[in-house]
Amino acid sequence: MFLPNILADYKSHLDPRDVETLGKDAAREVERHLTYREDNAATPLVTLPGLAAALGVSSIHMKDEGFRLGLGSFKALGGCYAVIRLVLEEASKRLSRHVDISELHTPDVKAVASTMTFTCATDGNHGRSVAQGAKIVGARAAIFVHALVSDERVAAISRFGADMIRVEGSYDDSVREAARVAGEQNWTIVSDTSWPGYERIPGLVMQGYTVLVREALRELSEPPTHVFVQSGVGGIAAAVAGHLSIAMGLDRPIFIVVDPQRAACIVESARAGHPVVLPHGEPTVMAMLECYEPSLVAWRILSRAADAFMTVDEQDAIDAMRRLARPAFGDRAIVAGESGGVGLAGLIKALADQDIKQTLELGDGSRILLINTEGATDPVRYEELVGEPPASVLARAAEAKV
Repeated sequence: MFLPNILADYKSHLDPRDVETLGKDAAREVERHLTYREDNAATPLVTLPGLAAALGVSSIHMKDEGFRLGLGSFKALGGCYAVIRLVLEEASKRLSRHVDISELHTPDVKAVASTMTFTCATDGNHGRSVAQGAKIVGARAAIFVHALVSDERVAAISRFGADMIRVEGSYDDSVREAARVAGEQNWTIVSDTSWPGYERIPGLVMQGYTVLVREALRELSEPPTHVFVQSGVGGIAAAVAGHLSIAMGLDRPIFIVVDPQRAACIVESARAGHPVVLPHGEPTVMAMLECYEPSLVAWRILSRAADAFMTVDEQDAIDAMRRLARPAFGDRAIVAGESGGVGLAGLIKALADQDIKQTLELGDGSRILLINTEGATDPVRYEELVGEPPASVLARAAEAKV
């Protein structure tokens, strides 16, 4: 499915709240926060000239978030950052003064953090980030996972000391259960999706993602003409689209949201003209994107800042993983998890359809920016789909750099 944006809000100004959340000043503050993280480093922006030539575009750059902050996913920038911000805000209230990030590990702040419990629902990556944030500040984490989250992903979260709570049903069922229990226990929900009356904290999560956009723009010799970004509830797509709109204004690139066909809550919302909740169907291999209800904040941004919405099927996603793992034409190999290469899958599908290609003004002068949103966060599943373990792909990539 492919839908150009014909919504009433299209190209209208972003909501002032979203401008404040995703603007340049906020992004600079996120970068300042990251300087206090021991494991902080910019992730690679990988140039893929061979793939660009094969697909008939000028250039393809992929921001590889598989190396982010030791968690292997862009989500490392969101949940952890939000937890730290919330601890500093609570400490400021209790100490009756402004508490800066530079004071995070002081006894006074640690004492405040030790009284707090952070919770969320997750398919895997966001929960790891929230759990890591709680561990860094000395707080407790309680993470809700639905029935289809793999044992490997649960183990990756629990190693940060989080209490793991299994919920029958889908991701959206786990979101509702996390909200219910948090209300009873007075825990702080750090969700990457939003709903009526709950917007600020998901906004902080999205704010954390702006860093990867700033890093990419600094490194590119020319700005992109097109950006394809995958979407679950919409957070990463909205953060990237929103920040690009603010940072680049009328010169911003054409922005395309890519959904799994089996869980296309953003695309179906675009078709309906308003946020919709989808019935649960057959699970998608794109596990981190299997969401049936969009984030309201993300929708508010994407309805204005996205130029088109499209879906890819299961084989499209797997083919993109394999193409990145075994690149032709001398390109560097990239380990992309089941959801990581979905933006590339969308690009390939768009270029193969002359009508879509023309609508998006794709051609030999196009400069494409993609985001590998995750590495092999489930190595067993990765090997099943790609046919080799992620370690061998990483070894091949390292050899290519020498």
